[in-house]
Amino acid sequence: MRFPPTSEIRKRRKLLDVTQAELAAASGVSQSTITKIEKGRISASYETVVRLFEALDSMTEKRHEVDIMDIASKDVVSVQDTCSVREATELLRSTGFSQIPVFRGDSPVGSISERGIFRHIGDDLSLDQLSVMTVSEIMEDSFPTVPETAGIDTVSNMLMSSNAVLVTRRGKIVGMITNADLLKLV
Repeated sequence: MRFPPTSEIRKRRKLLDVTQAELAAASGVSQSTITKIEKGRISASYETVVRLFEALDSMTEKRHEVDIMDIASKDVVSVQDTCSVREATELLRSTGFSQIPVFRGDSPVGSISERGIFRHIGDDLSLDQLSVMTVSEIMEDSFPTVPETAGIDTVSNMLMSSNAVLVTRRGKIVGMITNADLLKLV
């Protein structure tokens, strides 16, 4: 197996935002040895280089294994399907969200968004008529759900066709992920 030059150890460690102490713990190579290798003061043995690069590779893989609950909004802001459109718009405005799930009890039954509300403004309805309608009369499809064990790739693919994804644990909604949440990873 051919490895990059030892000068790459420091570059890769910095890219991963890993300290020398963390790399030492992961590789079994002492921190002082890592310091000397990174500064070019010693020439490392093949075994030491293998251990360092394998530890860096392992750390890189772990960085890509994101737990979706780390980025999900855990306090899911929602409305009941019996609530008025006025109440829903006030909630959207006060929270700054552009879309929220609609529930019947604890079960998701739809979604409501600013864009969806705007679509109904031109439907021969006055603003007063629209504001007193129930959310269930104008709601859109429910956001898809995934178990909390789902991978980030699954969630990102679902966000291509949906405004949000609801996260479940044992059948209960425990989080919500939007594109804005996914951007936290970049």
